[in-house]
Amino acid sequence: MPEGDAVWRTARRLDRALAGQVLTRTDFRVPAIATADLSGQPVIGTVTYGKHLLTRIGERWTLHTHLRMDGSWVALRPGQHWPKPAHTARVVLATEAGQAVGFSLGVVELLPRADEQRAYAHLGPDLLSEDFDEDEAVRRLLTHPDEPVFDALRDQTSLAGLGTIWAAETCFTMGVHPTMPVRQVKDLTRMVRVARLKLREAIEHRAPASMAVYGRERAGCRRCGTPVRRLEMVERGGTRPAYFCPSCQNA
Repeated sequence: MPEGDAVWRTARRLDRALAGQVLTRTDFRVPAIATADLSGQPVIGTVTYGKHLLTRIGERWTLHTHLRMDGSWVALRPGQHWPKPAHTARVVLATEAGQAVGFSLGVVELLPRADEQRAYAHLGPDLLSEDFDEDEAVRRLLTHPDEPVFDALRDQTSLAGLGTIWAAETCFTMGVHPTMPVRQVKDLTRMVRVARLKLREAIEHRAPASMAVYGRERAGCRRCGTPVRRLEMVERGGTRPAYFCPSCQNA
């Protein structure tokens, strides 16, 4: 599933394609809103909260979408061929200048602007928000004292925006084993700051040229040379890989 930085870049892509323009056609290919027609409405812009996209249309509506595992938004020029099968399209937003098509989106709903917060009210503080609440993030992590810290970091009700990649990289930077219970982490405030820095750096630099541990199973740790290991963390619906250095992350 795309992480907060990738979702943020998707929002910027939608802004470049749609913001400030008037919709000439809308096509919502989900049953609940299939008859909705927002043509003639201006696109105000797209913002994010964690991994959620909120496209504000006119004065009344917000289109809430979520990529989940396989979703994507593509910006196209007029008449440009769709890069994915038409049957996977869930939303089409067209203007005179082009169109944005959402394929295989996990969530598609239209919300009254006044109810926009309903899309993310259950989530923890957004790591990429300018008014990020660090104390609240730490408090939420502490509500899962016995949970492995790798899982707690990825829990969107604790921290919104962090996923498998940056949870692994955060644990490495902190020198913390991914299975360590939250209550044993010595400095959760610093961990939250590191997680936020990872996402912000990924936005500014489109992610570092090389990860410290993620995806580097059996490769030598960049700090000590010990082979990086991969641990499958069990979760509802499957597993997630947690990469770590057994030497640097033995705390």
